[in-house]
Amino acid sequence: MIGWAFRMLVIWGGIGLLFYAVVGSRMLAHQDATATAPNNTAAAASSPAARPRGAMPNSLTFRANSQGHVLVDGAVNGAPVHFLVDTGATAVALTMHDAEAAGISPSSLDFSMRTTTANGVARAAPVTLREVRIGQLEVDEVPATVHENLSISLLGQSFLTRLDSYEMRDGVLTLNYW
Repeated sequence: MIGWAFRMLVIWGGIGLLFYAVVGSRMLAHQDATATAPNNTAAAASSPAARPRGAMPNSLTFRANSQGHVLVDGAVNGAPVHFLVDTGATAVALTMHDAEAAGISPSSLDFSMRTTTANGVARAAPVTLREVRIGQLEVDEVPATVHENLSISLLGQSFLTRLDSYEMRDGVLTLNYW
């Protein structure tokens, strides 16, 4: 009877060990594939080789105001800018005032774009921002637009898609980056 019990223990232990090895190797393969696969929300995230194995992304969190809007203080080309986070905006959009503070000369702007906004059709000028900084997060060479009649600058997808991910949950916006 003891021999039979010992044999069963060895058999089931071997099956368990085999299961653990198969599942463990699949999980490692999945992690490696995830780390090397292109991420549709991180068009310009750092390369997987730059990410230490098992490292957690950095994150910033911002709470929405009573109207449900997330407002963040940042900087464009070193100049302070107060942004409204707008996940529906294709690009970062600057007010004329914020663009000028960031070193963009109004005379250099070509208002060749037409944009459709909640307030109707507006004219905009395409620009590339040297850097956009939110807290310790800095993103370089950000496509943006400067709008003639914008009351607050918008932090749009041309910035947000450069992050590893972002999420809005229970009134808190979390920006994850490496």
